[in-house]
Amino acid sequence: MAERRSPAAAFADRFAAASKSEALTLAEIPFLRQVNVRVDPASPAAADLGAALGVALPVSPGTAARSGEVTVAWLGPDEWLVIGPEGYAAEPLREALGDRHGSVVDVSAQRTTLLVGGPRARDVLAHGCAIDLHPSVFGPGSCAQAMLARAQVVLLSQQEGFLVLVRSSFAAYLAEWLLDAATEYVT
Repeated sequence: MAERRSPAAAFADRFAAASKSEALTLAEIPFLRQVNVRVDPASPAAADLGAALGVALPVSPGTAARSGEVTVAWLGPDEWLVIGPEGYAAEPLREALGDRHGSVVDVSAQRTTLLVGGPRARDVLAHGCAIDLHPSVFGPGSCAQAMLARAQVVLLSQQEGFLVLVRSSFAAYLAEWLLDAATEYVT
């Protein structure tokens, strides 16, 4: 059996080299479990899913909630992305939904996750993202579906930096772009 290889694995050494200064951290966080959840937020099923997650589904646009190692990001009025560690099981969510109207779909293979952290993370991302990343507007607990350097991403602001969830087919492109955008901040 072939060894699993993440979409941005080839960039690990270059990310590490760019992260030697305290200004910026670039890394891939491979193989996070990503589960798309669709349900009416006012339904009993949504409450049951929140109980299974350990945190209520966020209902305010552009927000994310966290419970331990699991983050739940609001993607739309009836859609969330659950992000957990490798091995996180979607089955308890399917059980919580049961046969009620909604869906729980594992989309882990669709994207990889890049970490952009450090004091210059916002500056690097601002080179290619049109949304306001100022902490007063897009602080920890914020999320958005956005374009970053012409790649569609899900952007999550956390205490440790930004998680950039990018489609696997765009991972190498975005990794190259991040490394290029970071050059002025890496000494």
